[in-house]
Formats: sequence, C-alpha cells, structure tokens
Amino acid sequence: MIDNNCIFCKIASERKALHLYNDGQVAAFRDINPQSPVHILIIPIDHYDSIKSVTDELLIGRMLTAAKKVAEDLGVVDYRLVMNTGHQAGQSVFHVHLHLLAGRTMHWPPG
Repeated sequence: MIDNNCIFCKIASERKALHLYNDGQVAAFRDINPQSPVHILIIPIDHYDSIKSVTDELLIGRMLTAAKKVAEDLGVVDYRLVMNTGHQAGQSVFHVHLHLLAGRTMHWPPG
C-alpha cells in the first residue's frame, strides 16, 4: 500500500533513478540532509508508519540485507544502522526507514 501524502512513498514509486538499491520490496537512496559523509535511507516500498506497524519480520530482514549490500557496493566497511521510532526518538518522516551512516567516527552514546 502506498500513502500518496508520504514523501518516502513518492520517492519509492517515482524516482527509481535515485535508488542505490531496489528489489521491488525495499529501496535505498541518499538522504537529502546527510548527518555523515555517507547517509543512506533504506525503506520498504509499501507504507508503514513505523516499525511498530510492521508485522512481516522478513521485511526487516530485507532492509538489513539491503543495507549490507549498499555498504558493500559503496566500499563502506564500518557503519552504523539506526531506526528511530516515534517523535521523541527522532523520527521525522513517518514511513519506517533505516539509516546507514558512515564515513566518520561514530561516538557513543549517540544522542
């Protein structure tokens, strides 16, 4: 299902040229507001508001597999994967997505 008001749904369906990865269920593309030298977003093609609404655990596995593939394709060895859920956790687009961050030293705790 696609939400016509969701920017990630629009990117998933209309802007395939921007995709670094697309297997028909999951797509990956560069973040337009990068927080590190490498900042990729991995999303399901279908709309889910957050991880709380995903009932298919295989979809999450596909997202992780896509992140690994994109990192390999970009030659990235060390990276951080982040998934925010809810306003207080920093989720700003309510379409479940995974951030792949790399290209700089990551610190802990993150925020």
